[in-house]
Amino acid sequence: MLIRLEQETDRQQIRSINTRAFDTSAEANLVDILRRSDVPLISLVAEENGQLIGHILFSPVSLQGQTDAPAIAGLGPMAVLPDWQGQGVGGHLVTAGLKYCSEAGYDAVVVLGHPEYYPRFGFVPASRFNIKSEYEVPDEVFMLKELKPATLTGIEGIIQYHEAFNQV
Repeated sequence: MLIRLEQETDRQQIRSINTRAFDTSAEANLVDILRRSDVPLISLVAEENGQLIGHILFSPVSLQGQTDAPAIAGLGPMAVLPDWQGQGVGGHLVTAGLKYCSEAGYDAVVVLGHPEYYPRFGFVPASRFNIKSEYEVPDEVFMLKELKPATLTGIEGIIQYHEAFNQV
């Protein structure tokens, strides 16, 4: 399996992956809106034998309440074609994505996701860092991973996602 950066020619297949992996087209629409917003994105695909089978997107988020906030990326959406789910594709995408985020200068990554899945990659409840989501969600589903140790020491606030997240 090859994990690589998205190419412009992949976009229709990425939309199809997101549409097929989720119950609605909201995630696919979110990806399209974020692309049009001109924010710096890290968009990776998983490819097997020339076929795209998965996609993951990271976009910058802001930490309200801090004047000198660290650089934080938000993970999501992540999608894997139904026939490929449960085979480690998502794990490869997350691992590669975290590496790309670190190389791009991000200090941490947040995710709103399954509390049974993301801890295996080092994510912990963001509340441990006195960081909360702008959305009303259970504590255990809003998680954070420091990419640079102790970056968030003494930092607190509310993570705000790009406005595109409120448009879908």
